[in-house]
Amino acid sequence: MYASKLHALDDSLVKVVVDEERKRRYEQKAILVNEQPYRFQYLTPSSEAPVADLVIIAVKEYQLADALPLLKPFVGQHTCFLSLLNGISSEKTIGEAYGIERVLYAFGIAMDAQRTGRDVSYTDMGHMVFGEADNAVSPRVKAIKALFEAAAIPYQVPPDIHQAMWFKFMVNVAVNQVSALLRIPFGVFAKYQEARALLIQAAQEVQEVAQRKGIDLTETAIGKMVDTILSLNPDGKTSMLQDVEAQRPTELETFAGEVIRQGEALTVATPINRFLYNALALVEKGYSG
Repeated sequence: MYASKLHALDDSLVKVVVDEERKRRYEQKAILVNEQPYRFQYLTPSSEAPVADLVIIAVKEYQLADALPLLKPFVGQHTCFLSLLNGISSEKTIGEAYGIERVLYAFGIAMDAQRTGRDVSYTDMGHMVFGEADNAVSPRVKAIKALFEAAAIPYQVPPDIHQAMWFKFMVNVAVNQVSALLRIPFGVFAKYQEARALLIQAAQEVQEVAQRKGIDLTETAIGKMVDTILSLNPDGKTSMLQDVEAQRPTELETFAGEVIRQGEALTVATPINRFLYNALALVEKGYSG
């Protein structure tokens, strides 16, 4: 979605870094975004191209380790990174590879994008949330704000990016996992109180872990989470449900796995997320029949 908006603003802005095999495959056919074809410029580590001012990373967390080395030729002294990965650990991983001072904290929320192969459709692109680790409105934050405004990409720069990221993590842990396990679209959460109860139970464990870490996630935040989910396209599906339906690897370690690990470190019980972890692990193991 975001690449299509930037491409529409100025197609020279967008360069997609991939490996050689993906480059050959992707160049054979345009990507459709809401049925509009886009032919992006694809780069591999051997491509001749200037260093990037901004790198937006939009892979799954389990793909990050393989993706980071591909970026090295295009990272210069002033390159900064926005990571749109789910979870709360990708910024640290990127920082270890390229320097944490280059990394802005970021995520996307409230989109209802549906992926079919490489094609994407959506009715609501949600918005991107980003900021500096110290919440300063720095020159690079101002520059990215100006870029997104020019490209008509909705965004927010919150007063506390860390609280905002834990809120998004809480949303993901709840709705992605419950929807994937029960195979239900967003509309079922509006229709049935029992589905909402499962969301809240999973979210409360994230809330307790966050509070132990000094992150201010309150009952109001849980209510906001439910309202956010109920505002989405009733027929829309979470990315994790789409992964399960396509029998792709899920972000189970990024969601329940992370909650369990953090809970163990902080002596916070996480029985709901342990159940979700075990149940969804069995779903993945059943892919091959």
